[in-house]
Amino acid sequence: MKNVLVFPCGSEIGLEINRALAFSIHFRLYGGSSVDDHGKFVYKNYIAGIPFIDSPDFIDEINKIIDIYHIDFIVPAHDKVVLKMAENQDVIKATIVTSCAETCKICSSKRKTYSTFDKLIPTPGVYSLAERMDFPVFLKPDVGQGTEGTYKVNTKEEVDFYVRKDPTLLILEYLPGKEYTVDCFTNNNGKLLFAEGRERSRIYNGISVNSKQIHHPDFRKLAETINQTLSFQGAWFFQVKGRATGELVLLEIAPRIAGTMELFRTLGVNFILLSLFDRMGVEVNIFMNNLEVEIDRALFARFSINENYECVYIDLDDTILINNEVNTDVIKFLYQARNMRKKIILLSKHKKDIIKTLSEFAISDSLFDDIILLKESETKSKFITNKKAIFIDDSFAERKEVFDILKIPVFGLDAIQSLLAWKV
Repeated sequence: MKNVLVFPCGSEIGLEINRALAFSIHFRLYGGSSVDDHGKFVYKNYIAGIPFIDSPDFIDEINKIIDIYHIDFIVPAHDKVVLKMAENQDVIKATIVTSCAETCKICSSKRKTYSTFDKLIPTPGVYSLAERMDFPVFLKPDVGQGTEGTYKVNTKEEVDFYVRKDPTLLILEYLPGKEYTVDCFTNNNGKLLFAEGRERSRIYNGISVNSKQIHHPDFRKLAETINQTLSFQGAWFFQVKGRATGELVLLEIAPRIAGTMELFRTLGVNFILLSLFDRMGVEVNIFMNNLEVEIDRALFARFSINENYECVYIDLDDTILINNEVNTDVIKFLYQARNMRKKIILLSKHKKDIIKTLSEFAISDSLFDDIILLKESETKSKFITNKKAIFIDDSFAERKEVFDILKIPVFGLDAIQSLLAWKV
């Protein structure tokens, strides 16, 4: 297995890389961050306290980490980290999974990007402060990502106000049309193997949280021109937005994984896996399922509970089985507990043949270390003998009785998510 460090691992990009490589038998994931972020909840191998990229000892510390953990590849998961690592590839002891430093430098600056492509593909009109402007105009930092520091303004007074606050702002023509991202992959011979677009239907904090695949004849043409002008290797993407006439105009290019590349991953295109194999000199091929997929993202919780239990006591009716169906969240937790070598005790007042019932729902009785049947009048606390245990039951009365007598943690079905382990 090759060792892969993702930095910073708690960004949306880092979280997508975690999901994309979670079940690969070829790569072992390490997540690194400068601050304790969401990465520590999803990366099993988590490295905290890495210096910020502008720290004078950043490269030295990264190389120490490479030596300690035998890191083969580093995947930068933030635009500024992409540029920093690409520019220092010669002194970093692991392979940086991005494009060459010159490409990264051009892509990091919207001014450089537009000047590179203004004669090749449509780019936004750029105003100077002295020019007459057609309002509204759009203000955007030369270096930045997402919608941070951007403004749609309607007067020259507003332009002057924001430019005084941030002199790096570009004054751009306002584009009223739809916004699209085109996800691309270029192999180590410079051949563009993939270029497909998705609409950024809903955006939150600069992140596309609702997206679906869109076919447009210009996507591939634009991708080919960009690929012929800059030198890419691996995954990259560009964003375009429509003028009122429908013409697509380049917004930005990024030589990295995008968080919402997850959309195409569900169709069979795993961009980071392709990028890593390509870096290893493997000839990669791409195909995609012919399905319509829409992705919608929202905040999703991960938990870390400080409870070192040895045994799980769990109910059957309305817990493992609910509404005459298997509760798949509970089953997932039980197999997780089994993988962690926890004992699982089924503690039930089931009135039928319990082995037959389990069989009817395709649940093997061998999943449980023991099955204890109680009479309706018996209390469950009397049968819980392992005090380093947790108890799961749909009944509040049963949970309260166990908690009051044994003082062990008890969980209802609404809390199962907090017990699931997500680290890979």
